[in-house]
Amino acid sequence: MKLGNTTCFIFLSFPSLNETLEHKIFLLSFCFLSFPSVSKLWKIVIFHCSCAPSFSPQQTQRIKKMENKFDSEKVIEEFESLTKDAKRVQIETLKKILQENYEAEYLKKWNLDGRFDPQTYTSCVPVVTHKDLEPYIQKIADGASYPVLTGKPITTITLSSGTTQGKPKFVPYNDELTENTMQIYRTSFAFRNRAFPIGNGKALSFIFGSKQFTTKGGLLAGTATTNVYRSAQFKKTMKAMQTPCCSPDEVIFAPDFHQSLYCHLLCGLIFHEEIQIISSTFAHSIVHSFRTFELVWEELCSDIRTGVLSARITVDSIRTAMAKVLKPNTELADKIYNKCLGLTDWNGLIPELFPNCKYIYAIMTGSMEPYLKKLRVYAGGVRLLSADYGSSEGWIGANVNPDLPPEMTSFAVLPNIGYFEFLPLTSIDELDSIEPKPIGLTDVQLGEEYEVVVTNFAGLYRYRLGDVVKVIGFHNSTPKLQFVCRRNLMLTINIDKNTEKDLQLSVEAAAKLLAAEKLEVLDFTSHVDLTTDPGHYVIFWEVSGDASDEILNECCNCLDKSFVDAGYVSSRKVNAIGPLELRVLRRGTFQKILDHYVGLGSALNQFKTPRCVGPTNPKVLQILCNNVVKSYVSSSFC
Repeated sequence: MKLGNTTCFIFLSFPSLNETLEHKIFLLSFCFLSFPSVSKLWKIVIFHCSCAPSFSPQQTQRIKKMENKFDSEKVIEEFESLTKDAKRVQIETLKKILQENYEAEYLKKWNLDGRFDPQTYTSCVPVVTHKDLEPYIQKIADGASYPVLTGKPITTITLSSGTTQGKPKFVPYNDELTENTMQIYRTSFAFRNRAFPIGNGKALSFIFGSKQFTTKGGLLAGTATTNVYRSAQFKKTMKAMQTPCCSPDEVIFAPDFHQSLYCHLLCGLIFHEEIQIISSTFAHSIVHSFRTFELVWEELCSDIRTGVLSARITVDSIRTAMAKVLKPNTELADKIYNKCLGLTDWNGLIPELFPNCKYIYAIMTGSMEPYLKKLRVYAGGVRLLSADYGSSEGWIGANVNPDLPPEMTSFAVLPNIGYFEFLPLTSIDELDSIEPKPIGLTDVQLGEEYEVVVTNFAGLYRYRLGDVVKVIGFHNSTPKLQFVCRRNLMLTINIDKNTEKDLQLSVEAAAKLLAAEKLEVLDFTSHVDLTTDPGHYVIFWEVSGDASDEILNECCNCLDKSFVDAGYVSSRKVNAIGPLELRVLRRGTFQKILDHYVGLGSALNQFKTPRCVGPTNPKVLQILCNNVVKSYVSSSFC
């Protein structure tokens, strides 16, 4: 029948037909699937005769669950459609970004004159770094009343972690970036859930909201993860994916991350049988969390046994929230206590405490790879799945092959969440060479390395991320990328060029020598010391125990020899670069560095240990130098 311009389907449901609730739901679902534009063009109504009883609370809940059920196959189908014609999607995405923002001061400067095609855009608008856009972002933070970078107002400022340059960067953030995040989450979860399906449960998510402050112009500033976790879309998405965080909001957004972490662990134990996923943004956060567990597990058991929260928790809002979930449970406390006593070197801690955990999920690539060894100790046989590829400036790709080990993870670029270009690295570092021009998403070549250049919905135009990636394949017509390294994180003195990956391989080789004494490198970083002549590399180690001088001297020599870059080796042989120095740090030094960054506004789950500490990071260098307990100089190349 017609109601004005609306077609209305009326279905009569009679109790005398002995219809089940499932029949009614099937009928309604069939209508919605048959008419995808139902929300705008159709009205579908089911009238249940008045003589029929109303739905019970349980039936109503079942209906709601069905309405909110996550449809993995539908999400995958949408992803496949986007990636089959990635070039067209990229053109449309760029056009949408420019149409929404053409009145902004920055875009007007480049005289696009209503031309929103890639050729005009890339010929008129320059490739930039954060330094180029910083004055415009500052105008926004200071409260500019006119469009500066975007047509719509920027409502939030994101803070980068600051681990690269020593201080956080301001990055514009808006609702479109939140939706991009949810699309990435949904896409990767759909592929994970196809490979490793989960039931209805909870996630032990080591997530932490950072401190927020208000800019001069009245905008809230905080980390990207804080912006996401505070959004209604995040909670809705996590609920739909059946993995809500087991911790209350008061724990996530606590002002003290030490107290927050303790309560995350406590909530995980309380809901231990419901935990299906253990996650955080970075693998480092999970390793740090369980290293903390090793120190406080007996206290956690005491809290569960008595039902009284530890006195170490002093924030009233946390104590109030935890009082709702913490009840005396002697049986559970004894169970956890005995399991912990039965572990050897905490091997298999996670499956022992969380028997229904299906996998551990976090970013495990790049600078996170050094933490995989320890994470596998905790994980036992539980799978490690690497999360997606993004940055404070926005997301790039999703892990759509979750069955691969973290070291082999690649990321399929979502062509509708931004406009992506790639700067070839083939001749970029040659002396006096002209930097090549960026190429489009679908023009990249298999096996080649590129620097990522991003145009997003929040005012970044042809923005160099500084990330080096390698194209290892294609998903339909969109490339699959492997993260290689940060381009500006490089050890260099003379003609040597050692990347973050080179440093990691060198540390891994030398750390094997510690295994004989059952010791491990807890964390590491590096520094180029130019105060000596010639300059030399300094490697800082924090070790799990006391190693002999003999072993550490061997480690130092091994570090030096493991840098195989031709420029480094030849420079060392002619003494153009001095002997490498290994400095062993006092236990807890990297915790001090973490505390430093948290004090700057970072969050634990966003923290990445800076792998190369340069002159722009004097405070961290001071922390390192003030905590050196032993120093060794390489005798290699002598």
